[in-house]
Amino acid sequence: MNGETDVGLQGDMSEATTAPLPVVLVDDLEKAYADVCAAGGMITKPTFGFPGGRRFHFSDPSGMELAIMQAE
Repeated sequence: MNGETDVGLQGDMSEATTAPLPVVLVDDLEKAYADVCAAGGMITKPTFGFPGGRRFHFSDPSGMELAIMQAE
């Protein structure tokens, strides 16, 4: 260790959230994206792929960050 705090599996501090990130599993990521936008959520990280699926991050109207994912 070099004195830095490890973050997640990759340890990239530039991608660290300020609080735990709740992740919700859905069957239809595109529908969830549209629903989040329609409900006033602000997309903070557009849809991206990762080992095991795809997800996006958003903030709800009170500022809480969440993620929605669809498994492969």
